[in-house]
Amino acid sequence: MALSTLAHSKSVPSPPNKYDRRLGEILHHASAVFCDKGFAAASIRDISRASGTSLAGLYYYFKSKDHLLFLIQQEAFTTLIRTLEEKLSGVSDPEQAIRMFVENHLEHFVGDPKRAKVLSHESDTLKGPYQSEIAALKKKYYRQCLTILEQFQAARQLRGVNTRLAVLSLFGMMNWIYTWYNPRVDGDWKEVASQMSSTFLRGVLGAGGNAKPVAQRKQGGTQGNKRSFA
Repeated sequence: MALSTLAHSKSVPSPPNKYDRRLGEILHHASAVFCDKGFAAASIRDISRASGTSLAGLYYYFKSKDHLLFLIQQEAFTTLIRTLEEKLSGVSDPEQAIRMFVENHLEHFVGDPKRAKVLSHESDTLKGPYQSEIAALKKKYYRQCLTILEQFQAARQLRGVNTRLAVLSLFGMMNWIYTWYNPRVDGDWKEVASQMSSTFLRGVLGAGGNAKPVAQRKQGGTQGNKRSFA
């Protein structure tokens, strides 16, 4: 998979209309309700009270509670993928791309921890076509990360790196940040992202028999790697 496919979406998204804005607000409130009560225990009436929308008004935006959970997950993963593609546009250095991947992921999980909890705790709740579509989005997101890491492996000429294991380990490190992150104790989330990236990259370099320090690179990539992610 060529790195140039990672940022192929060049169209500028249209500004959200009134329907999209209201749907976004409902999804935000629904995420909080599902987080606090759990999907099984939460009711549409709970979401109606939290969002200040009548039951009839809610059903204008979704068909069922399962459909609502699907929309929450679809919006979350679609946004993660889109913002990553935008940030990787023009990037040629795979180390910088890995750092951007981690920063983009943490930005979304720290920015909305209740939604992050719903994504993690209700990941296997959906069934049928809803589950299939979310699984396809997750697979695309995983492949984005895997492609970046494979390019980093090739650029550093690393041997013995299990890229699948490395990527899944990275997701394991990133996905649970909502359970422990405290800005008063842990500092700015961007610094957390930087340290997490460095920890991951040092591990990959060590596994590949090239455990030299990982340097922060300047914007614009390196001379030795002209291939762009855009």
